[in-house]
Amino acid sequence: MELSTLLGQPASILGLAGQSIDAATVLLAFEAGINYFFFYNLESENFLSGLKSLLLTKREQVLVATGSENRDMQSLRNYLDSVRHCLNVEMVDVFFIEYVSPADDITQVQVLLDELRSWKNSGVVRYVGVTTHNRAIALEMIERHQCDVLMHRYNMAHRKAEEDVLPGAQKAGIPVVAFTCTRWGTLLKGDHNWHGKLPTAADCYRYALNHPGVRLALTAPKTRQQLEENLAVLHAPQIEAQKIAKWHSYGNLIYGTGQDAFDTQWV
Repeated sequence: MELSTLLGQPASILGLAGQSIDAATVLLAFEAGINYFFFYNLESENFLSGLKSLLLTKREQVLVATGSENRDMQSLRNYLDSVRHCLNVEMVDVFFIEYVSPADDITQVQVLLDELRSWKNSGVVRYVGVTTHNRAIALEMIERHQCDVLMHRYNMAHRKAEEDVLPGAQKAGIPVVAFTCTRWGTLLKGDHNWHGKLPTAADCYRYALNHPGVRLALTAPKTRQQLEENLAVLHAPQIEAQKIAKWHSYGNLIYGTGQDAFDTQWV
């Protein structure tokens, strides 16, 4: 399955995620070539203001993506309605059931996914999505074709998705949106045992995009300058083979013993 706009244009390889950026920066991203815009909730007012302005004239050229961690059906419906009202759109392109984890009641998750499929059939959602850090759950979703799009953690330090999730998604034809590509910013900060050049955020996105199982990488810059630096990936997405080995070594150091909360909770 290909992620595409209403006009049939393919999704950009970078997607912009709602953060503390202003409305003008959202428009800059679109003008530079980003057409996939993701937000977790309706609290990112500046981001949503820019997106709403963009949708007034470019709706068919934009992929609107959002979702919810809520497992209550009515709350999920209310959120969808709020998004449509806020952005003044009839449909949302991608809607995710977010952060599916081993703590979830998988039967309830299935009920919610069935609801999303009914939304898709009625035309208020175009793609059914799932986000998870858990590889076993990701594989189950892929193998049972429970989603049209999978959003999954993947970066230089967290590479185990290369063993099963990404190849499985490729085989099933399910596009993967890579998130936490900078590992919550820690890949940019270095390690006392690393004496080489540090990766930039753009390097992190190129690394993620190098895997053929990754369809697009989410970027969440905090400033216009950071966005402008990251936009270079759109025009030069390739990464040299020697750098991949280099970033593997670096990622191993950043991962360390894997004893921080995210590493142990989302193995």
